[in-house]
Amino acid sequence: MSVQLEPRPPSLTVGPAPRRRTPSHNLTRTSGIGLGLTMTWFSLLVLIPLAAVVATAAAGGPDGFGRPVTNEQTAAAIRITVLAAFSVTLVNVVMGTMIAWVLVRDRFPGKALLELVIDVPFALPTIVAGLVLLSLYGNDSPLGLELANTGWSIYLAFLFVTLPFVVRMVQPVLEELDQEVEEAAASLGASRLTTFRRIVLPALAPAIAAGAALSFARAVGEYGSLVLLSGNLPFESEVTSVRILSAIENDNRATAAAIATLLLVISLLVIVVLDVVQRRVARRG
Repeated sequence: MSVQLEPRPPSLTVGPAPRRRTPSHNLTRTSGIGLGLTMTWFSLLVLIPLAAVVATAAAGGPDGFGRPVTNEQTAAAIRITVLAAFSVTLVNVVMGTMIAWVLVRDRFPGKALLELVIDVPFALPTIVAGLVLLSLYGNDSPLGLELANTGWSIYLAFLFVTLPFVVRMVQPVLEELDQEVEEAAASLGASRLTTFRRIVLPALAPAIAAGAALSFARAVGEYGSLVLLSGNLPFESEVTSVRILSAIENDNRATAAAIATLLLVISLLVIVVLDVVQRRVARRG
């Protein structure tokens, strides 16, 4: 006698519902139009002009690019400019952070005026800045500091035009920091230096790095404030922007493009290095 077994109904397994694949973007038609206009505007103002300069520099091949930037006078101007911009950026990182700290954490008479004065280098035409510095640090200086037509004039002009960058990048971040976290660390026995290094500095690192990058890039391309102050003395107070202008005036656009491209590469490298440094500081915090 054979027994036939009825087939068992398929068992229902209860488990998590399958995840829906989310699209990689959520651009609507309006957002797409906005993105297209943004990229078009950015390309016309930045990408295409930069590409044109790089193409002009590369048109002459390696020799056409290397010869202008290795010229003795041009190489000296590049070295002076980069060294001064780097030194001024280091000063701005320290002093700019200190100024931002004072503006956020302290209350004192004249604070509103100081807030206003810090932004003066943003609004003041650079040639006017050079005239102001020349009247104070030129010949017959009322302070006894005759720095005009010397190498120190470059540092002075760079410090003036780059002062607000780190301050204005760090200040809003510092205002958003929760001071209760610092007070908790102090109550647990952490010193002020430890609290700043482990709590405050990692939070400020991205803002400091961004301000430093802007400061360096601004200094590398500075020209107006140096026209009256530095004297543009070769091998002593001549900066790269002056060499570029000289090449343009001599109808040598290839040389000017080669120098400008080198400055662009240097600025990009500095921005990348600063980004890596701020990431490591934030991670160690």
